[in-house]
Amino acid sequence: MRVIVQRVTDAGVYIAKENYKAEIGKGIVILLGIKSDDSENDVNFVADKCSGLRIFEDENEKMNLSLKDIDGEVLIISQFTLYGDAQKGNRPSFIEAAKPDIAIPLYEKFINRMKSNLGEEKIKTGIFGAMMQVKILNDGPVTILVESKQQVDK
Repeated sequence: MRVIVQRVTDAGVYIAKENYKAEIGKGIVILLGIKSDDSENDVNFVADKCSGLRIFEDENEKMNLSLKDIDGEVLIISQFTLYGDAQKGNRPSFIEAAKPDIAIPLYEKFINRMKSNLGEEKIKTGIFGAMMQVKILNDGPVTILVESKQQVDK
């Protein structure tokens, strides 16, 4: 599992075809890529890591605060293109990205784990597989890559 975490002052997702909109204020946007061999262990590792990231500034302007500390919100967007491989040619290959039958249940588990960690009201999402317009106002800018296959023993 691979995610891009962006610290934001506000963000939103818009899906005209579905007449859908979800917006957050201060917090993070998580662009979530699911690999074909990911499992619930990957979900739990990445969700817990994202929930606890200390990427918000304290009174001394040091990145020392987490989402809970700032009462922040989260916008989760499924993004299979995070597993796009453009090493050969100019057209990316997405062979490592999980197919929907694997990805959708893991995506839903990720959302539920984030809700469990931070509170249901703090989590907003896009719609899996939909064409979305995503507005991200990156704060800092701060952008962090988290990968479950890079786990270290605690």
